[in-house]
This record gives sequence, C-alpha cells and structure tokens, in this order.
Amino acid sequence: MPAITYELIKQCSETGARAGIIHTPHGSFETPIFMPVGTQASVKAMSPEELKQIGAGIILSNTYHLFLRPGSGLIREAGGLHKFMNWDRGILTDSGGFQVFSLGALRKISEEGVAFRSHIDGSQKFLSPEIATKIQMELGSDIVMAFDECIPYPADYDYAKKSTERTLRWAQRCKNTLTSSGQGLFGIVQGGMYKELRKDCAERLVAMDLPGYAIGGLSVGEPKEMMYDVLDYTTGYLPQNKPRYLMGVGTPDCLAEGVKRGIDMFDCVFPTRVARNGTAMTWQGRMIIKNAEFEHDFSPIDENCGCYACRNYSRAYIRHLVRVNEIFGLRLVTTHNLYFLIDFMRKMRRAIIEDRFVEFHNKFAAQYKIK
Repeated sequence: MPAITYELIKQCSETGARAGIIHTPHGSFETPIFMPVGTQASVKAMSPEELKQIGAGIILSNTYHLFLRPGSGLIREAGGLHKFMNWDRGILTDSGGFQVFSLGALRKISEEGVAFRSHIDGSQKFLSPEIATKIQMELGSDIVMAFDECIPYPADYDYAKKSTERTLRWAQRCKNTLTSSGQGLFGIVQGGMYKELRKDCAERLVAMDLPGYAIGGLSVGEPKEMMYDVLDYTTGYLPQNKPRYLMGVGTPDCLAEGVKRGIDMFDCVFPTRVARNGTAMTWQGRMIIKNAEFEHDFSPIDENCGCYACRNYSRAYIRHLVRVNEIFGLRLVTTHNLYFLIDFMRKMRRAIIEDRFVEFHNKFAAQYKIK
C-alpha cells in the first residue's frame, strides 16, 4: 500500500473541480485544501494547537531552510519533524529547489546538482536530487517533493526544454533514492509556458507512477491568465486517481481558479506574510487594517467569519495593535487570514459535493476585488 493515496469523492460536471480525500501516515485530510507554510518548522505566529483549531490538516516545511538550520541530522535525532515541532498531522516538505534557484548569482547548476552559497553566512553548500531526498527522509515528512529547477519567467524555449529534461532526470534519481515506505514522492511538472514541454514532462512523470504530482514554475511573474491557461492544458495530462498540487499559490482568486481546473492542494506564504504588514483577507478583497478608515470601526474584520480574531476583536483594536507593533495584532491577523483560506477551501469543497460549484465560483468572482 502506498504511503500517500487519493480518494475521489465528487467531481463537478461542468468544470474540473473535484472533492477528495488524501490519506497519509499521519492522518487523512479533505481536498481541495490550502496548506499553511511552516518554512522553518513553524507557521509564523501560530502554535500547532491553533493550526488544528482552524482546521489545518497538513502543513508545509522547507528542505533548504531546515538543511541550513538546524540541520536534518538534529531533527532526525529528535525523532523526525513531526515530533520536533509537535505536529501529528500531515507534513509536506518542499525539496528546496525553488529557494536554491532564487539565489541567482549565488548558485551554479550542473547535471549533478546545484552548488550555492548560503544566504545566512555565505558558506558553500551543495544540493543534488539524492541529497535533497535523503534530507527529507531524515525529516520524516509524509510527502517528499522531487528536486527540480523552477524555470523563471520569461524563459526561451531552448532553456526551458533543457531545464525540463534535467528536472525529469532528477525526478528519477529522487525516486531511486527514496527508500522509506512511510513517505510518498511527488513529481513536479515543469516546462515553462510551453504546452509541448508541459505535456511531455507530465506524461513522463506519470509513467514513473508516483503517488502524486505537482505543477511548478507558475506564479513566478507571469500574468494570471497565462497561469490559468497552463493549468487548463496541464491538469488533463495528470491521472484522476492521484493528488494534484499547485505550488506557491495562495490568493483567493487563484485558489478558486485552480480548484475550477482540478487542483487539490495549494500552499503559499502570502496569508502570513501580508498579515505581518497588517493586511487581512476578506471575501471582497484585501483589507489594509491599519488604514485610518478603521480607527473608529468596532466591527470585526469580517462579520461572517468564525475565526478567533473576528469572534472577539474589532477592526479598531486590531488596527491599534498593528500600528504600535504589538505582536498580538500580527497574531490576530495571521489567525484570521489562515482561517479564511482554510474555510474558503472548505466552502468550495461543500459546493462541489452539493453540485453548486459554478454558482459558488461565479458569486465569489463577482464580489472579489483584486488589488
């Protein structure tokens, strides 16, 4: 029995939207789902208990950062990432590829892997498909991501083709390295903005018979309509009986469009990052809570939200906390944003199951203002 399995519950007859359940060694969670990001073994400003209270079924941690600090050996010594951070639900670890390739001039790519300088102290480091996979084995995550190159936008066809070919070779090396029966490897579909390359990459990854597939190299600066176009033709090459994960996407409009096209899993630092700048997420769009218009506003961030912040505190109070840099204010906005996205996904799932996803999607699109 594979460590990671997907159970399809319902599919929208008019779109690709689907509701399912993903089973992992640390419990099952319903999809579509948003995964809070705990880059360094902690979701910023949130405790594991609070994450459970808002309904998080799986979180993401990052191989690159944990490789640098505190080191996967120490985490293995602690009994694995679940015990180290006191989280007994699912964990997905990114391979670190995106972070390494974000270093630009600080890294050098070869067939073997990537040599780079640490962003912390400038020391020389090296990651390969084998090393990245072994680190994730030491971390003990449920879902292991293959080491890949995130192709920048824009990229010419020749560069994208060579990079995608290497990503496929690296995926096979990751599969050969992963020997833990309690973990599942997801391949990452690359190919830039080229349909031919996306199709070829997806089909060759599917031939490897991995337990799940991610779509990478999107939300890297391309127009949103281009991202949706890539999703339109890429998801069709991925199997119905495996999870589909769109990497690095976390705004409500993109989540709704991703679900519409058959995506099951999403992650992004966006909700926690903007919370630390005093920005709250709502059904109508982003709310800059520290704006003067909320100084005398004693209503909650969102009157229809059931999160701890909205049940107990006003916009005026949270605005005050954010303006004077009180940590509690940032915690309240973070709690709200993560609850909002997790609840947003729950509501989309319910709409799929009740055969009203198109109605839900159209109503949301009409009221959400992109800023």
